[in-house]
Amino acid sequence: MKFAVLADIHGNSFALEAVLQDMDALGVTDAVNLGDFFSGPIDAAKTASILMERDFASVRGNHDRYLIEQDPTNMGPSDRVALDQLSEQHLQWIADLPTTRTVFDDVFLCHATPRSDSTYWLERVENNGVVRPASLAEVKAEADGVDASLILCAHTHIPRCVRLPDGRVIVNPGSVGCPAYDDDMPVYHYMQTGTPNASYALLERHHGEWNVTFRSVLYDAKQASDCALLNERRDWARALQTGWFEE
Repeated sequence: MKFAVLADIHGNSFALEAVLQDMDALGVTDAVNLGDFFSGPIDAAKTASILMERDFASVRGNHDRYLIEQDPTNMGPSDRVALDQLSEQHLQWIADLPTTRTVFDDVFLCHATPRSDSTYWLERVENNGVVRPASLAEVKAEADGVDASLILCAHTHIPRCVRLPDGRVIVNPGSVGCPAYDDDMPVYHYMQTGTPNASYALLERHHGEWNVTFRSVLYDAKQASDCALLNERRDWARALQTGWFEE
């Protein structure tokens, strides 16, 4: 069994197309998608059309939830741009998705953690805004009750693989379309990968063990950055072209 793991596309159809081309070149046809498909100042409508056609097993993320639950006047700017680009059919597709699911009999999908779509799992934010890797105890606590050999999560945009003492593997594939961002919850901080490349992961099972390969795919990030500039998001434009949020 071999499949791709996509997450946090954030409306970046240019990065998504590059990832799909990379998968095709490798002969990988199966994939799962961990949510936050559309929110961003780029091209949500084209991203939606691509994903709906591919019909990968998917779960929705926190920004997907905002698109179908929040009053547009209360939305953040990235969500509002995406909402204006999406059709009712696209929004219904989001609404029909689960928040968690199990696929391939033994692979658990969630956006952030099994019980929350907005909580960091493999990272933690200190009171001074410094981001650190979560401790083993913290990671294990979030995994309690999940009976799967492979657990897939996203949300922080940072590619990581953690193996628990009981053999379960937790993988965050990184972000297809948003390599750096800032947030003010729980305190102001930023996450950054330091590369504009599109990130995803390949998973393959060998004799009962999971082999994880992280892919960092070069694409023309300037196209995405130009879209962000047209939507008056210089912070996104810089992050998309550099992979850094800090100036």
